[in-house]
Amino acid sequence: MIQFDKFILDNGLRVIVHKDKSTPIVAVNILYDVGARYEDPERTGFAHLFEHLMFGGSKNIPKYDEPLENAGGENNAFTNNDITNYYLTIPKQNIELAFWLESDRMNDLAFSEKSLEVQRNVVIEEFKQSYLNQPYGDVWLLLRPLAFKVHPYRWSTIGKEISHIENATMKDVKAFYEKFYNPDNAIMTIAGDVETGDIKALAEKWFGPIQPGKVKIDRTLPKEPVQTEARSLTVERDVPFDSIYKAYHMCSRKDKDYYTSDLISDILSNGDSSRLYTKLVKERQLFSEINAFISGDFDEGLFIFTGKLIKGVSVEEGENALNREIDRLMDSIVEDDELSKVKNKIESTLEYSEMSVLNKAMNLSFSEMLGDANLINTEIDKYNAVTKEDVLRVANEIFRKENCSTLYYLSKKNGGN
Repeated sequence: MIQFDKFILDNGLRVIVHKDKSTPIVAVNILYDVGARYEDPERTGFAHLFEHLMFGGSKNIPKYDEPLENAGGENNAFTNNDITNYYLTIPKQNIELAFWLESDRMNDLAFSEKSLEVQRNVVIEEFKQSYLNQPYGDVWLLLRPLAFKVHPYRWSTIGKEISHIENATMKDVKAFYEKFYNPDNAIMTIAGDVETGDIKALAEKWFGPIQPGKVKIDRTLPKEPVQTEARSLTVERDVPFDSIYKAYHMCSRKDKDYYTSDLISDILSNGDSSRLYTKLVKERQLFSEINAFISGDFDEGLFIFTGKLIKGVSVEEGENALNREIDRLMDSIVEDDELSKVKNKIESTLEYSEMSVLNKAMNLSFSEMLGDANLINTEIDKYNAVTKEDVLRVANEIFRKENCSTLYYLSKKNGGN
């Protein structure tokens, strides 16, 4: 059980404090309720661009990294379609420095044409290197708009296209910052050998004076209609192996069936004894690698299969074999031992993630964003409550043929296998 305290500043900043006396390191995590799903469809990639801009200096701190590194700290950040998360670790005696750094860039980021140009070029280069010039790099740029037609999950965090970042103006960027980077749109979690009273005093001192956001954020997003017919797209690329990507619509991260869906993905592909690896990689040698995983999105997301075929194996043969394994899950009740095994693995993973103060800070913030920080303590129970009947029911709800979008990603060199 992870104990924590929680309080809210007058400006709306939610603060969570977890005391862990086992380490001299303190973790500070700030989670902003902004991801790619809140972007203008004609100005995508802004949440990710901001992840970079937030390290470009603020009013009183020209170089964010310099004072932190001098104090023995480390930091990083990530963005996805739902959230933007900034985190750092620092020795306990230097914790006030973390409050200074984070409050200054929340309050007054230093916008300059030079900073925007530098970070814009960094993101454009990342787009080219990781998505356009990387083998299989554009898969999500193709699969997302195939599966989603209405919801903003139809574009990736990097954005729909490079031109959206190339054309980003200072006015656009400032408007995005003023709308989303505010105390009432953030959750700050402190984990380490700290006292709640001390953290409250620091939070009031450094974050208390920051004004809440002036722009009302419209959280109503277009709901993706139920998919009523199977979709497919075939592309040829300069890659070594033919691949298959299948995406099925599934429930949201906040739905009780999320836990069943997650267990189904583990039954199919978590480890060398999983069904897909055993049957399609080891025994039949159709795929060199195959995976099943869930996107875990806040809104209704995707259950995804990815597989690289062995040379000489046709796409049809590989897909038929994969479909047979999916059908097997839909046609028969899973064995007790198999369900227990994946539950035990998840329990071990969750317990392991609670060993570091940084993971605990992140998980507490994330749980609070989902609706209740105490979710961190009840997730194992939710997994353990899943029954064999739940697995059968949810598998049949998800893996309907008409609910699937398939990307056939073929090797151009050989014209396919």
